[in-house]
Amino acid sequence: MTDVTGAPADVLHTLFRSDQGGHEQVVLCQDRASGLKAVIAIHSTALGPALGGTRFYPYASEQEAVTDALNLARGMSYKNAMAGLDHGGGKAVIIGDPEQIKSEELLLAYGRFVASLGGRYVTACDVGTYVADMDVVARECRWTTGRSPENGGAGDSSVLTAFGVFQGMRASAQHLWGDPTLRGRKVGVAGVGKVGHHLVEHLREDGAEVVITDVRADSVRRILDRHPSGVTAVADTEALIRTEGLDIYAPCALGGALNDDSVPALTARIVCGAANNQLAHPGVEKDLADRSILYAPDYVVNAGGVIQVADELHGFDFDRCKAKAAKIFDTTLAIFARAKQDGIPPAAAADRIAEQRMAEARRH
Repeated sequence: MTDVTGAPADVLHTLFRSDQGGHEQVVLCQDRASGLKAVIAIHSTALGPALGGTRFYPYASEQEAVTDALNLARGMSYKNAMAGLDHGGGKAVIIGDPEQIKSEELLLAYGRFVASLGGRYVTACDVGTYVADMDVVARECRWTTGRSPENGGAGDSSVLTAFGVFQGMRASAQHLWGDPTLRGRKVGVAGVGKVGHHLVEHLREDGAEVVITDVRADSVRRILDRHPSGVTAVADTEALIRTEGLDIYAPCALGGALNDDSVPALTARIVCGAANNQLAHPGVEKDLADRSILYAPDYVVNAGGVIQVADELHGFDFDRCKAKAAKIFDTTLAIFARAKQDGIPPAAAADRIAEQRMAEARRH
């Protein structure tokens, strides 16, 4: 079923009528010469220009791509609000397999579309795009972050993403056990790639025992070679979440890690990880609370990366960024306090705080 515009009717319903909508602007981009098909979604500019990455992915349909862009953009509004950034939320998706169609011509065309928005949307890396790609996009668009240091950027943002997640873990430990140290705690990390391997370093430095898993054997081997003691590996995530004596579970790979199958099997008392969109569907946050499992909202604790790319717009300073990312500790504690005060799960409390900040900005 399509609307009079020819767009899928359920996408337009999402955009204009549903609670998941409320977006300010959605731009469909096409450059036939390069094969570019992209969607840029701007959810909110209440706090400032929308900021969010560019996902390059072989979607099954254009409808799926639009829906993903809408959901991701909305999530960025909440993430940026909770990170204390003067940015709204936006996200772009490029439709297609990056291994097959990514080209300099395509990225330059995409850069021209972002530039045409005049600064309402600031882009960065996401799944399927990298620092080198942002360097190309930046040749056509000055509202590009996530560039290489050689091109005035900050480079890899995974360092501060991991640091922020570690601060969220410390805050979770403080809230649950009265002490922010992870010394002697057993932490399970699912996914030890770009962010996860940095997180393991922080955990070991703090004296935690770490259990890891990853679909890539070489990623696991790299960690075990670096840490011959204090780190063990298990076969898969199924085994990790059932590990006896696990104190904290850190999903650092794909979204949807917390679902109807995994939550009943969790042995950990805390969930705090770097993966986006960890809650598979609404209601999972209540399932966690019912099992007395403390959930540190993903978009709060993994905001170190967006803090870093936002800083590029002002001339990147790593120490300034790290100081901002360190505040994730206090933000996480404030969310737990609000959740207790309002009698709601932490995920709902984080949403309320973010929505309040955006609403106040719109009034001024």
